[in-house]
Amino acid sequence: MRVLIVENEIYLAQSIASKLSEFGYSCEIATHIFEALRDDKYDVVLLSTSFGANEFYKVIENHKNSIIILLISYISSDTVLNPIKAGVSDYIQKPFMIEELVRKIKFFESFKRYETLNETYRIMLESAMIVNKPASLDHKKIKLPLIISSSKIQISDGFVFSYAKESGLNCKIVDAKLGFDIKALLPNSFIYIRNIDELSLDARANMLDSLRGTPTIVHSASDHIGFNFMMLGEPRAAMMSDILSIDEYVKQMILLYQDILPDTEISKKLGISRKSIWERRKRHDIYRQK
Repeated sequence: MRVLIVENEIYLAQSIASKLSEFGYSCEIATHIFEALRDDKYDVVLLSTSFGANEFYKVIENHKNSIIILLISYISSDTVLNPIKAGVSDYIQKPFMIEELVRKIKFFESFKRYETLNETYRIMLESAMIVNKPASLDHKKIKLPLIISSSKIQISDGFVFSYAKESGLNCKIVDAKLGFDIKALLPNSFIYIRNIDELSLDARANMLDSLRGTPTIVHSASDHIGFNFMMLGEPRAAMMSDILSIDEYVKQMILLYQDILPDTEISKKLGISRKSIWERRKRHDIYRQK
């Protein structure tokens, strides 16, 4: 990972760089603000608060897509709260142990990785579910627990995915044949149960009885006392509003395949130049994880 150390105390900056290099980081030092405003991209920026406020916030804006950790001498609104509102990831107070700094870097490195992974999964899910997207969905009118019936389970999957997205709730997908622990359900979540009709009638009834009062959506051919019931029709065909623009499609393909294929290969498969890939990376602030 590339690390930029923005610190006017040269000996401190050199000490940090030397110690981080022992952990495998490639470090560069900027002792003046103009050096930190070059158009180079870094995974991590260690930014001292000893610089003037005007220059200080220019660095934050210039490296807004990097992990930014402040190097502070004391805690105040000016040194911590306001910079965090401006996009800083975290802070560490001088003097500090290098192990603590590495721990913070690794934490945000993992967080960034999961953000990218989550975006990739979102793109894949939306692409897979678009043909089964319900024609209209007002999540405020949907009352759980709910049983949904459809001609094929993919239609129910599309309904549940759209409901989770529109409502902002987390969805825990459960195979009825495997069972689950209701107590493990997190707040602001609901359960989506598949394959319940493969259970015996008694087992099905017992499971549904145990879920009364629990936020649940069940795919089933028949209703049950205590549950709302909805029959899902055939989904609409993909409409023009669902079709991505060429620019958005290329953006999503870059996000999806950048950790698998080099830009040269991506550009060949998309039928565009490598320069075009680079321009879109710059336009949408898409950078490879080092």
